[in-house]
This record gives sequence, structure tokens and C-alpha cells, in this order.
Amino acid sequence: MASAFGHVAVAYALGKTIQPPSLRTKRFWWLTAACCVLPDADVIGLFLGIPYEHVLGHRGLTHSLLFAGIIGILLPRMAVPDLVFGSRTYGMLVLFFFGVTMSHGILDAMTDGGLGIAFFAPFDSARYFFPWRPITVSPIGISSFFSTWGLGVLWSELLWIGIPVGLWLGALRVNAWIKWTNKHGNRPE
Repeated sequence: MASAFGHVAVAYALGKTIQPPSLRTKRFWWLTAACCVLPDADVIGLFLGIPYEHVLGHRGLTHSLLFAGIIGILLPRMAVPDLVFGSRTYGMLVLFFFGVTMSHGILDAMTDGGLGIAFFAPFDSARYFFPWRPITVSPIGISSFFSTWGLGVLWSELLWIGIPVGLWLGALRVNAWIKWTNKHGNRPE
């Protein structure tokens, strides 16, 4: 898996795209952070004796499109309690929470370790990786993370996740600046 740092960085960048900014409340950010790490709740199964390769094992059902879809449908009203079901904003937030949850499996499919991602579980138990896998797989467990391997993971994620996220956030700032200058005719102080 990519580390929680990488998953949260991507979720944060995706969250910054949500408009209007008034939707980005504390509750929204907590749910966004939860969505991006929730798929790894399946590691509990390893401690319960569920084999890694089982559909309920690590990178199984909780990393699937179906799981992300269910989370996407359930979370908009939790994020914005007075949201009208079926409204355009509701639909946008469904896609957002689906995307944030699915970003977990997408990043994991770009790592160099594990058995792959069961994107189509429970209908298909096959595990998949992307052809391009530049991200060093993160160790499972906190103690293993504080090692040479863990430092390698952080370096890999800085390069393959941090830089693109930074560029995306920079592009959002430039876009906001351009909109502001077009509206006000000069630069913000």
C-alpha cells in the first residue's frame, strides 16, 4: 500500500477542488480523511486470520469500485446534513467521496508490492496492478515504518505523489489568483 501520508495528500488535493469553498467544513475534511484511509480497515482481517488473498483480505473488497460507490452514496448527507438528496451538489459530493475512496486503490495499484487490488470484488476476485508501478510499497504496521524501508517509502511518495499534489495545489492557487484579478482588475495584497 501507499502510506497514509500519500493517501491523505491526494485526498486533500481533491478536496481543495470542491466548490463552493463553503462546503469544505471541518466535517467535510474529517470525512475526506476517513474515506482515503478507510479501505485499509481490511488489515484487521489479517489479525483475525483472513488470508491476504481472500476477497475480504487486504486490498480486497474494501479497495473495490463497489465499496467506493457505497461510500460515495452514503457520505454526502453526513458531510452536509441539510443537503437535498438528488441535487446537483449531492451528485457532485457522491462523485467526490467515490473518487477519494477509490484513490486509495488506485495508489495501491501503483505500488511495487503486494498481490494487487480487487477492483471488481465481489463479482471478480482477480487482483490487478497498473503497468506503471513507481511507488514503493509501505510496510504494514507502524513499527516497520520507522526503518530504512519506511524512509524509502516516504522518498518514493514525495516524488510520485507529493510533487504532483503540489503542482495541482499550485495550479488551483494560480487559477484562483487569475479569477480574482479578472474580477478586481489588480492583484490581491
